[in-house]
Amino acid sequence: MLPVVDTDEQWDTVVPDDEALRPGVEDLCARLGFADVRPVRYPDGSEPVYALGDRHVLKLFPRMWVEDALTEHRVLEYLQGRLPIPVPELVEFGEYENGWRYVLMSQLPGEGLAKAWPRIPEGDRDRIATEVGEALAVLHSLDPAPLTDVLGPENWDTALAERRARAVGRQRERNLPEQWLEQIPDFLDSVPLATDRPRSLLHTEVMRQHLIVDPDDWRLTGLIDFEPAMIGDRAYDFVGVGLYVSCGDPRLLGRVMKAYGHAFDPRELLSHTLLHVYSNLPRYFEDLPEPPRPTLDSLAEAWFGTE
Repeated sequence: MLPVVDTDEQWDTVVPDDEALRPGVEDLCARLGFADVRPVRYPDGSEPVYALGDRHVLKLFPRMWVEDALTEHRVLEYLQGRLPIPVPELVEFGEYENGWRYVLMSQLPGEGLAKAWPRIPEGDRDRIATEVGEALAVLHSLDPAPLTDVLGPENWDTALAERRARAVGRQRERNLPEQWLEQIPDFLDSVPLATDRPRSLLHTEVMRQHLIVDPDDWRLTGLIDFEPAMIGDRAYDFVGVGLYVSCGDPRLLGRVMKAYGHAFDPRELLSHTLLHVYSNLPRYFEDLPEPPRPTLDSLAEAWFGTE
């Protein structure tokens, strides 16, 4: 009963339309034993995600994103009990009509960190930053070998080289001004990215929107959304941290890295930002500190510098 979604155009039309999805969602819920529970859709996120009461979450993936469904399923299964902060417990994974896949998982208690952030005292923000660093240190220490059959890229260095070749064009498509575009090739040439570090399991989008916090004592109660997970260089995970957790605050980013046990060069992190699969510098400029000078070196310090 869920509509066919096999193209980007169908995705753009169908996925935001809860009325089109709801009959299928309710039918699937009934099949899963939740006939008496009204699914409540979360307003954020790219995939349709529904709260089923206060204990379960149903996440849906159309046929065109089957790989993401498999990734979410396998990574959640692998991470159970392995991180110092909780991740959702996998309850069931399966296929529905018209090629849709679903992941039924436990609902973590607490409130989204992005929404809660303005109310959190500075000392508690510092502790959260420490908890993020500690969690990433454990995540990156895990052996990713059991996930190589579902997680890409097949060759990390090749993938970065391909993104590097498209870096200027990608930012031009996002309307980055020419004064910045013309700096990208020389900047990337000047920043050697590590090739000798062991490859790690990466979340790739560690951000306030994917962290959950207890509003009573402001401790992290969860990390969610693993469908973009990859295996690659650990520095790549600090793109999201700098852009969406510390948000250009050098003190907070410094605390994350201290807890993590390694400090990354700001220029290395900006390079990974330019090579990130979702890179969009004009959007980041809207929310992050303006650099003192219109250079990528200055931008690296403004967004990824530490104290």
